[in-house]
Amino acid sequence: MVSVLDKKLLRDMVRLWAQALAIALVMASGVSTLILAVGAYRSLEETRSAYYERYRFADVFATAKRAPEFVERQILEISGVAAAETRIQEFALLDIEGMEQPATGLAMSLPDHREQRLNRIYLREGRLPEPGRVDEVTINEAFAVAHSFKLGAKFHAILNGYKRPLTVVGIALSPEFIYAIGPGDLIPDDRRFADLWMSEKAMAAMFDLDGAFNSISLKLLRGAREAEVIKQLDDVLERYGGTGAYGRKDQQSHAFLDAELNQLKSMAQVIPPIFLLVSAFLINITLTRLIALEREQIGLLKALGYRRFTIATHYMKLIVCIAFVGILIGAVAGTWLGQGLTRLYADFFHFPFLIFQRGMDIYAIAASISIATALAGGMRSIYTALTLPPAVAMSPPLPTHYAHLGIEKLQVVKHLSQLTIMAIRHIIRWPVRSGLTILGIAMSGALLITALFSLDSIEFMIDTIYFQADRQDATLNFTQERPVKVLQEVEHLPGVLAVEPYRAVAVRLRHGHYHRKLAITGKPPGADLSRILDRENRPVELPQSGLLMSERVAKLLHVTRGDMVDVEILDDSRGQGSLDATSIGTRRSTRRLPVAGIIQSYLGLAVYMDLRALNEMLDEAPVVSGVHMAIDDSQTDKLFAAIKGLPAVSAIALQGASLAKFHETLATNLTIMTTVYVVLSVIIAFGVVYNSARIQLSERVREFASLRVLGFTKAEVSHVLLLELAMLVIAAIPLAWIIGYGFAWATVQGFESDLYSLPFIIKTDTYAISALVVLGAAMTSALIVRRRIDRLDMIKALKTRE
Repeated sequence: MVSVLDKKLLRDMVRLWAQALAIALVMASGVSTLILAVGAYRSLEETRSAYYERYRFADVFATAKRAPEFVERQILEISGVAAAETRIQEFALLDIEGMEQPATGLAMSLPDHREQRLNRIYLREGRLPEPGRVDEVTINEAFAVAHSFKLGAKFHAILNGYKRPLTVVGIALSPEFIYAIGPGDLIPDDRRFADLWMSEKAMAAMFDLDGAFNSISLKLLRGAREAEVIKQLDDVLERYGGTGAYGRKDQQSHAFLDAELNQLKSMAQVIPPIFLLVSAFLINITLTRLIALEREQIGLLKALGYRRFTIATHYMKLIVCIAFVGILIGAVAGTWLGQGLTRLYADFFHFPFLIFQRGMDIYAIAASISIATALAGGMRSIYTALTLPPAVAMSPPLPTHYAHLGIEKLQVVKHLSQLTIMAIRHIIRWPVRSGLTILGIAMSGALLITALFSLDSIEFMIDTIYFQADRQDATLNFTQERPVKVLQEVEHLPGVLAVEPYRAVAVRLRHGHYHRKLAITGKPPGADLSRILDRENRPVELPQSGLLMSERVAKLLHVTRGDMVDVEILDDSRGQGSLDATSIGTRRSTRRLPVAGIIQSYLGLAVYMDLRALNEMLDEAPVVSGVHMAIDDSQTDKLFAAIKGLPAVSAIALQGASLAKFHETLATNLTIMTTVYVVLSVIIAFGVVYNSARIQLSERVREFASLRVLGFTKAEVSHVLLLELAMLVIAAIPLAWIIGYGFAWATVQGFESDLYSLPFIIKTDTYAISALVVLGAAMTSALIVRRRIDRLDMIKALKTRE
């Protein structure tokens, strides 16, 4: 049997359905965002963990010039090493029929007579290459899909200077290449970069590495000290041209996936609390007004013997009902959006399977937090109802006391109408409520700025990278360092307008107990195609001696301009590569160089040096690792055809293709993200303004009816309410800009990593758009309430006891 109070609860829900729905939608936004972010995070993390475990993804990685196979046994003796996998890997230029541009591939050997111990590939179709077959290859699935390759498809690859025909015998995925980026690209381009797996015997013959390897991966025992293992591994590989080992956190694919997971985690920690706090505020003001209107009913209930706990439970049920609607909507929306986001990630990050994690605990947590927040928001109002004596409750409340506030003496106020002054006085009379309303509206604008500023930052970053710094059309990477005379050969290629050399050398920089493994890039003086920019984006001339390093590197090493750093040369070929077990080789050389300046770089850990000074530091004749080129667009077909026949080229990066792919991917992802944030912002703005307007209308309905009786028009009466709302919204917009600025700055700090960093750029347009969206949502909700004023029942309003 339904109790009297439960019947009243149903009537209240029907009567307050619009306000309750507005509050529920705000709460639903918080719930859905929490479920979306946590659900997608768990699904992605669980999928990654399962993939890593099933296919034995390694913990430590290292490369060398040429290490004999017996070295593997020495490495396995290192304390903490559980397993090792050696292989041969080299970059290759690919010539694909029907594709004008050359593509780049990373060729890796597979053991011929045993299963892979680590980094096992997942074979989607076909088989692995047969031992010794130099013409068979297994390719990654994304590359196969991008080119519509089936088993038996053929293409050519330049491997160690020889152009070889390859036949696709298998299509696979690997935990090493969940996120695979080619040289010079910002995001994956599956048409222009491929993972290639070939027979170990075949690759050893092609690259003259019989009985040797140049890449090794390690699996560590639980509890092993990674840093100590890396140090010992470096010591073992040093004589064989080791370029410095690194842990899983610095492995490119893992690092990018980790960054995405961290963003989801931040999303779950930052956005839901905003919506839940706003919904708590809305419940507070709604319940406060409801209890004020039901004073007489509360008094009667107490006089009839209802206990305080029973009355409190009644209003708590009302809060829970509103919260339940929000939780239900949020759970459905969050589940749907979470599945969509997870699938989007699964397309972007290449997994062989996808594990959906929709544990009931996340729904229970979201529901518990939402209900707890809602109840916390209504507790003060419920306490007021409990402490109200029956005799006081059954008498009309005292009229609101409007004391002289001093604003009447202001010169500007004398020019305002009485109706305008009424609106101003009502805002000042309730400062806390007005302030929280302003804060709630400001949060919607701040949330939108947080979403839109990324467009500004990325647009600025694209302009800086592609049009200010790296302005070349293409970059050629050589299989090994070449004499500078190679520049003349490149200049004579068809369509080449200008060339600039560069050299990249693997080093470890040390400053005190801080150190970092990275590459120093040597550039010629006066470089114009690939320029270095300072922190104000102005071109910088390379000093004749010393290093220029990015802010990120300077921060990691705790250095400033003028400090000295130790440069340990990792890519030092002197005395390395012997297969003689007794050979000692030379120790890595170390130089001490000054930090000549701090520069701006948004990608990776950038350190630059004058090319001539770099070669002199290495005591080597002038050599280069590759060249940047400006090319004639009308002759690209001839140029690409010529490049496909160059045995010395291992990879090519095309700025135009990279930029086009970046825009293509960005357009889809940012459109989805911006749409979601706009919807969320509108919900907050609409919910706050609509509930504030309804509360004010219910409080002042007798006042508005009196004005109508006194001869004021509907427009004049509406003016009081709408003006008050307009002042609150206008006051909220600058606050939204300030809070949004803070959120955006925190986002930039959170994005900063060794892979990339975002510039902190917010355009005026972004502030304007956020203001317009908030104003639009506020106007819509205010106009809905205005219709209620137009339909005001003056007789009923004037009969109220207030």
